[in-house]
Amino acid sequence: MTQERITSRKNPLLQQVKKLFSSRREREQTGLFAADGTKLLEEAAKYCPGLETAILSDGVEVLLPERVRVIRVPGDVMESISPMASPQGAVFLCRLPEKAPFRPVPGMLLLDGIQDPGNLGTILRTADALNVPVVLLEGCADAYSHKVVRASMGAVFRVPVVSAAWVQVRDACMEAGIPIAVTALDDRAVDIRQAALSKMALVIGSEGQGVRREILEGAGEKLIIPMNPHCESLNAAIAAAIVMWQMKKE
Repeated sequence: MTQERITSRKNPLLQQVKKLFSSRREREQTGLFAADGTKLLEEAAKYCPGLETAILSDGVEVLLPERVRVIRVPGDVMESISPMASPQGAVFLCRLPEKAPFRPVPGMLLLDGIQDPGNLGTILRTADALNVPVVLLEGCADAYSHKVVRASMGAVFRVPVVSAAWVQVRDACMEAGIPIAVTALDDRAVDIRQAALSKMALVIGSEGQGVRREILEGAGEKLIIPMNPHCESLNAAIAAAIVMWQMKKE
């Protein structure tokens, strides 16, 4: 495998890498996304056909396909482009996959406005582990930001990320006969243990606002995760994990 070497921090490729880390618009315009870390690079080498370029610090070795462009940089150059406080010595570029089509299926999770990258990545990782389909509705974080990719532990390489508008999802589920339920703090909400989650599409709302009113009004059943009365809510990723676990128990 031929390896190139870059020593200048002003190199155009390295400047592009920094933009890809920081800008969703740059990712969408170029069709590329950047990620970091040796473990994630190993996952991308196994599961991501769009892996194009690997930038490695001197002394760092990762087994890569022959098609991947490999660039070596000194440690100080890696520090200048990596978003991590303590870089692992690997940054890489992948081509964004084609947008996966939305298909309504029972037992799927709908994410409404999940904006925290750590939460979104954790949900995608858990969904991959439990084999639960996930759909990103409006307002969610970019699934291909480096923080989401890192939190997902490579799940975005293994499972297509599906995004769709609420209206499209609502209409498709209605046509397919799949009821939509929402998690909500409501006196009339039903305990999730008493609901047929595997036959539903279930909405998890944003960290701060919960499920949008438009969705609350357009969905059917309201569900609640049982917890101590003095606890008002759960972290979105934890709530999603509980829901998915219960869904797979049925």
